[in-house]
Amino acid sequence: MRGLVYHGPGRISWDTVPDPSIQEATDALVRVEAATVCGSDLHIRRGDLPEVRPGTVLGHEAVGEVIEVGSEVHERRPGDQVIVSAVSGCGRCAPCRDSRYGQCRGGGGWVLGNVIDGTQAEYVRVPFADHATHRRPAQLSLDDAVLLAEVLPTAYEVGVRKGRVGPGDTVVVVGAGPVGLAAVAVARLYAPRRIVSVDLSDARLRAALRLGADAAELPGRLLADLSDGPGADVVIEAAGGPDSFLLATRAVRAGGRLANIGHHGKPATLHLESLWRRNVTISTGQVDTSSTPWLIDLLSLGRLTVSPLVTHRFGLDRAEDAYDTFSSGPDTGALKVLLHRRTPPAEQRRTGRELAPA
Repeated sequence: MRGLVYHGPGRISWDTVPDPSIQEATDALVRVEAATVCGSDLHIRRGDLPEVRPGTVLGHEAVGEVIEVGSEVHERRPGDQVIVSAVSGCGRCAPCRDSRYGQCRGGGGWVLGNVIDGTQAEYVRVPFADHATHRRPAQLSLDDAVLLAEVLPTAYEVGVRKGRVGPGDTVVVVGAGPVGLAAVAVARLYAPRRIVSVDLSDARLRAALRLGADAAELPGRLLADLSDGPGADVVIEAAGGPDSFLLATRAVRAGGRLANIGHHGKPATLHLESLWRRNVTISTGQVDTSSTPWLIDLLSLGRLTVSPLVTHRFGLDRAEDAYDTFSSGPDTGALKVLLHRRTPPAEQRRTGRELAPA
């Protein structure tokens, strides 16, 4: 088969690689219909995650069809259309029994595209398939389905839920990339008084307004506004940089909550000298994807709209172009970039951009 292979810092390519096979009784093989590129993938390409070995097929989010299952897979069968979660949980260890699959001690956690070959390929082996795959409802579009692999669970579990967003809250989301924008959309469900999205990109700020933010501002404007009031009840840090984390700590009110989603490739300074007496709660987390069934229901029932997050499409064989487009998101306007098994129409193939609906 063909897959996108990591060859060391700064080097990836679309190569011929061995076909995956069932290795454990709890495995499933999935024919990938669509995958996507994550900020974590960009960190791997840059060399920020040295544990990822050269030769690894990248990617940890996908939608596809089950083609084979191991003898201990009981909830899936060949022909099932499934969402492949970014996190695989064994289901037996103590963290898994507490639905903390991201902390699995039985060989799961974030393994796809990290410890083992991932989803940016024609086929993928999915460990612990009963826990790491979810049936895709027939009415759920491919665009929505692939967002359930990681983006939406991360925004909800690590951002909105850990930040304890509630009715009447002022919520600030620092970073208007895909996860930050998903946090805006999900936070809207909890009736906050105001949601403010903060970013340096005008295109992404406009996207935040479309997805439900009440205001979309540059960082300086945000701090000026908050200096006239008590600060935000909840700040969700979704950019993953030292400056964005500092901004988040300055924006939260005394007694407020700061939920860090961003993947930090560099150290960020925690100014305890100014935070220690403000009763601020700071949370971090690895997504567990335990909320995926609930989020599937929300999308299937039309209670949550996130398809505008998908802005660009490429054939799987153009994964390298997709990485370049996604990494320049503030300039290209790219939010979530899809890799499709099927060749896009001629205009999409030329531009990489999803055609606007008629």
